[in-house]
Amino acid sequence: MNATLRPAERVGADGRPHVDYRAILSLAAPLMANSAIQAVLNLTDTWFVGRLSTTATDAMAAIYWVVLCAIVLLGGVGMAVQTFVAQAFGAGRRARASQAAWAGLWASLLTIPLFVAVGLLGDPLLAALHVDAEVHRLAIAYWWPRLVIGGPLGLLVWSLTGFFNGIGRVRLTLVVTLLMAVINVPFNQLCIFTLGMGIAGSAWGTIAAEILGLALALTLFLAPAMRLRYRSHLTWRRTPVARQFRIGLPMGLAITADLAGLALFQLMLVTVSVVAGAATQIVMMLTSIAYMPGMGIALAGTTLVGQSIGAGDRDWARRVGNAVIGLTTGFMGLVGVVIGLSSAWLLPRFVNAADPHAAEVVALAARIIWLAACYQAFDGLNIGASFCLRGAGDARVPALMVAILSWGLWVPLAHVVVFAPGTGWIEALPHLGYGALGGWVLSVGYVVALGSMFLLRWTSGAWRRIRL
Repeated sequence: MNATLRPAERVGADGRPHVDYRAILSLAAPLMANSAIQAVLNLTDTWFVGRLSTTATDAMAAIYWVVLCAIVLLGGVGMAVQTFVAQAFGAGRRARASQAAWAGLWASLLTIPLFVAVGLLGDPLLAALHVDAEVHRLAIAYWWPRLVIGGPLGLLVWSLTGFFNGIGRVRLTLVVTLLMAVINVPFNQLCIFTLGMGIAGSAWGTIAAEILGLALALTLFLAPAMRLRYRSHLTWRRTPVARQFRIGLPMGLAITADLAGLALFQLMLVTVSVVAGAATQIVMMLTSIAYMPGMGIALAGTTLVGQSIGAGDRDWARRVGNAVIGLTTGFMGLVGVVIGLSSAWLLPRFVNAADPHAAEVVALAARIIWLAACYQAFDGLNIGASFCLRGAGDARVPALMVAILSWGLWVPLAHVVVFAPGTGWIEALPHLGYGALGGWVLSVGYVVALGSMFLLRWTSGAWRRIRL
């Protein structure tokens, strides 16, 4: 960090300090590219699975968000690395920064039994939701390798890239993710079609890419320059693993509570019809083009807020956080509009033209994609504020806020709105039968409320009292 200037600070012609938006974008650009590559990874898997059949895409939709929720919930132990590293770096404690990375690695390995336990829940979960038998079979084939093997591998990678992000070496994160994205394409082709593994091959292709990404990240972390500057080869001893779980699990829960709502919402649509499930899966993967890079901007906020707090300047943390929230919201809203305008060209490329449901899937997706675009704009407010709070270590209250709004309001109301009478999971609830369109309208209302809640939490300044 510059000895005289605070993170993302410039001195204007008037001699006063100002937020340097160019510095924010310089830090955020590789993170945006990194997150965009993550979106490409998701789209790659969806595209390859879509070449199998609409039923295979529907099966992926049925289980995708549940898998992601499990990975993100447990993955909080890896996400917390960036917060601890940024604050240690801001305080000038470099060995403590690499120690946080080792804590994330050890904590990630300790989650393996938990991933196995969650893996055992997949079959009874789908059975309880009365998913079509073929969709059930294909979903489980994808579920096991992607969750039980791919999950812990992903956490190990997150721990190391969180270290790179926290010290501002975001280009290293980009290199690791780029390798995984590039190698994921031939691995998908090999596993799905050449080896005839079907939808399970998509999961195994991702696992192979994660293994290579982890090897590269470890090599960079233990490189001579890192060992000299951060003592990264020595700080594996006496790592504060318990702290990773204490702070990391609430961080994971905050995201998981939101994703779990999305998972249940998508499962509702899968239950309603193959067309509704497939159309929603395609739209969500397309709008991840806005979500994932937007998350890159927000991740820059985690680093800048954390470094400012580590340096003891919470007033500057507030100013730079406000700037990041504004940039995240504006970017995601703009990209959502662009996706909507391009939908006529994009949507047909994610279905098999010979599939009997192809035209219906495209027609429904074309109607809901504008609702999804609106969702992105307010989700930018949610993500920007929540990631700045993460930089301050404010995790427990935000997690509770999301859980109440998502599980207490959005999910029950979505059940009422989506299902027609006699078709829902819970017979005691009323059913309006508005299907995918009604569900998406409700979802926009949910994200407006969620984004507003997180913005209020940030502006309240409650995070100033937190000490890690």
